[in-house]
Amino acid sequence: MLSKEATAEIVKKFGKDEKDTGSAQVQIALLTAEIQALTEHMKTNIHDFNSKRGLLTKVGKRRSLLNYLARTNRDAYLKLIEQLNLRK
Repeated sequence: MLSKEATAEIVKKFGKDEKDTGSAQVQIALLTAEIQALTEHMKTNIHDFNSKRGLLTKVGKRRSLLNYLARTNRDAYLKLIEQLNLRK
């Protein structure tokens, strides 16, 4: 789980303003940060199956949002995957 400060920083960086938490870009960036944190957790706790399920759920949600963004705003999609270092 991300701290309030980390969440606010991500929202400030990827959103239109500090209250823009609903845009696809912000949601994808937040999910990416959570996925990275859960991946580190899973490296040390390989038998934590509940966290693994949560990780896979977040990956699926991010994939859905990325597909939506690619369909609706291709330029924003390409810029976002470059900023987050995601594979296409």
